[in-house]
Amino acid sequence: MSDSSRDTAEGAGWGAAQRGEYERLMPAEVEKISWLNPKTLWAARNGVLASWFGDPTGRTRSRWVAQRAAADADAPTGKVIRRDDPDRFSFMVIGDTGEGDAPQYAVVPGFLKVSQDTRFSVIASDVIYPVGSADDYGTKFFRPYQDYRAPIYAIPGNHDWYEDLGAFMRVFCADTPPLPPEPRPRPLTRAWLRHLLWHRPNPRDGQHLDTARQLRSDPVQQAAQPGPYWAIDAGPVRIIGIDTGLLGTIDAEQGAWLREVSQGPRPKILVTGSPLYVDGEHHPCRIDGGGTVDDIVRDPEHHYVAAIGGDIHNYQRYPVDVEGRTIQYVVAGGGGAFMHATHTIPQVSVANVTERDFRCYPLRGDSLAFYSRLYGRRLRLRRFFTLTEAEAAAVIAERLGIPLTRTPGEQARVTFRTRLVASLLGAGTRTSRFRLPVRKIYTQLFSPSSATYSPPFFKCFLRLDVTPDAVRLRCYAATGNLAQELDPPVEDEVTIPLT
Repeated sequence: MSDSSRDTAEGAGWGAAQRGEYERLMPAEVEKISWLNPKTLWAARNGVLASWFGDPTGRTRSRWVAQRAAADADAPTGKVIRRDDPDRFSFMVIGDTGEGDAPQYAVVPGFLKVSQDTRFSVIASDVIYPVGSADDYGTKFFRPYQDYRAPIYAIPGNHDWYEDLGAFMRVFCADTPPLPPEPRPRPLTRAWLRHLLWHRPNPRDGQHLDTARQLRSDPVQQAAQPGPYWAIDAGPVRIIGIDTGLLGTIDAEQGAWLREVSQGPRPKILVTGSPLYVDGEHHPCRIDGGGTVDDIVRDPEHHYVAAIGGDIHNYQRYPVDVEGRTIQYVVAGGGGAFMHATHTIPQVSVANVTERDFRCYPLRGDSLAFYSRLYGRRLRLRRFFTLTEAEAAAVIAERLGIPLTRTPGEQARVTFRTRLVASLLGAGTRTSRFRLPVRKIYTQLFSPSSATYSPPFFKCFLRLDVTPDAVRLRCYAATGNLAQELDPPVEDEVTIPLT
């Protein structure tokens, strides 16, 4: 087994490593998405409009579910897909994949190697960036995963909703026909303003979709979902995928369905577009009409053992004790999109989970070193900003009061400069004083502009091995370097009892 980032700097992808062969998989022309481009931001405006003028996602989702049922009399009853998997099987989870650039394709070689004997995969949130357009599926879904020889299921993220989910329903839900137009809202109302400004798909979008489908046309690759939310009975477990729409909530109809499919003694794993624990905070996910998703997950009668969420583009794990049993809350959004910083996560103390229990990838020191190099280059202040991985790890350890995760290859002294750079780049501290503004700044400004096109990329994906007694969850790294392509390192591993 190759070294991981917890073992050596080389295992993290630093140093003069040989670049991987993922570029051979990429199309000749690659769209490089910039989240600081006004054109991109304007196309992705529907989330802001929903927060200002009211969120139509719940109503639109209900219409899609009805449209899917009307179009296919053989759709699974109760939105439960009943597979014939044995009691021992494996599946993959990969989140926030679809930027279609080097970081996404760098994941593919390792993903294909690790997934060779798996029964299916699940994409957890944001299949297609920036706005879920149908003609983007060719280079951002069908091409990268054309050699994965099993079905792929998906739950949509907020970006898949930026064009009202039409392309997602065509690709994953048996080519569900478009929704008929709704009556125009009454003038000079909030709904009318939202309708006036709403981004809609180009009428010509989707002309190349049939051609793109041929890349994953083998019968063993096919999967037809009953809608944007679903349950899969596979071997001894039930995997439940929920659709959290534009604003990270679920509607009352989906909430009632979730409560129903959560009944019974069968062990359950939730897959959601909005993680319930992330960045040292609890986000229980509101259900319209009352209650939260996490209320359902925590209920001992429902027998949840894990909740895996996308949306945030890194890996985090919180083993939370709930009345004497442990539920693993996982963030798994590192499948291709720009890397969200982990160095901004403050010292973890939430739901009795401490730094000793918490895991993340990339390590906070590697995240800080990544951002210091990025902004040193962009601001043309490399001598000032750039921190070695050893310097970054040392200053993170000092700020958080935690030991170094790996033994540094060089001794690093924490100086005024390293402390200043860490502060300027929002490194976490032992207190949560600056947590909210720092996270907001990094989410909305620094992280979205952090796409880079040379390794290390710090991407990741999950493999889950199921037996009648336990689920073994492993997080694998993809750096873009050849060594990690040939032998993807395991960054985290946990065995989750089912009994």
